[in-house]
Amino acid sequence: MSLNLQYEAIGKGFVQQYYALFDDPLQRPNLANMYNIESSFMTFEGTQLQGSAKIMEKLLSLSFQKITRVITSIDSQPMFDGGVIINVLGRLQTDEDIPQAYIQTFILKPIEGSFFVQHDIFRLVLHNTA
Repeated sequence: MSLNLQYEAIGKGFVQQYYALFDDPLQRPNLANMYNIESSFMTFEGTQLQGSAKIMEKLLSLSFQKITRVITSIDSQPMFDGGVIINVLGRLQTDEDIPQAYIQTFILKPIEGSFFVQHDIFRLVLHNTA
């Protein structure tokens, strides 16, 4: 395979679709289609998970019902296997909590004319000021 020259459009389109599903509690279960049964990895606030079942168990356990999200930037780069690495910087507010900055990185791998999330790392940007 070679570099995918559509990496920027793929990155932006993926982020838009992913967050549309994630941010709606009724649609969140549909994220399972984006992860591979065995070879997807997620690190969510330091907790490492492997496989779509474990990832979805974590995502569906999140108790908030309302998300307000502002995306500051989406940076994408092509990978030599045709995949795309995406880095998202933004701010989100869950329910009535205070808004928090976050960073999320995705690695999309090509499969049969589409992509799946092989790696997903999410972290709130919290600074220890003590």
